[in-house]
Amino acid sequence: MLWNLPYIVVVLLAIIGLATILLKRNLIKIFLGVSILTSAVNLFIIVLGYRENSIAPIYTYAPSLNMALPTPQALCLTSIVIGVATSALMLSFAVIIHRYYGTVNVDEIRELKE
Repeated sequence: MLWNLPYIVVVLLAIIGLATILLKRNLIKIFLGVSILTSAVNLFIIVLGYRENSIAPIYTYAPSLNMALPTPQALCLTSIVIGVATSALMLSFAVIIHRYYGTVNVDEIRELKE
């Protein structure tokens, strides 16, 4: 059961992120839901690339059978950098929308737009 724990955490994070995106009306909370969903995807990639009793792939004199996969780590690092940039962009959109409409509630923005 313990080896299933990372997968359970991934599913829980994905459910929390999707529920936040779909059920909340505040733009900031929706953006936080996107960040939580991104974290769930990153954790899933890391869990898939895990090898038991492996060592870092930067040590060159180690036997090649015991090396961890470097590809999931590189993908997650890239995803984290992209996620930070995306979060900054989404939050700047929220600030601009708040300045223009005076609110970050999606329903009120739709009413003001009409």
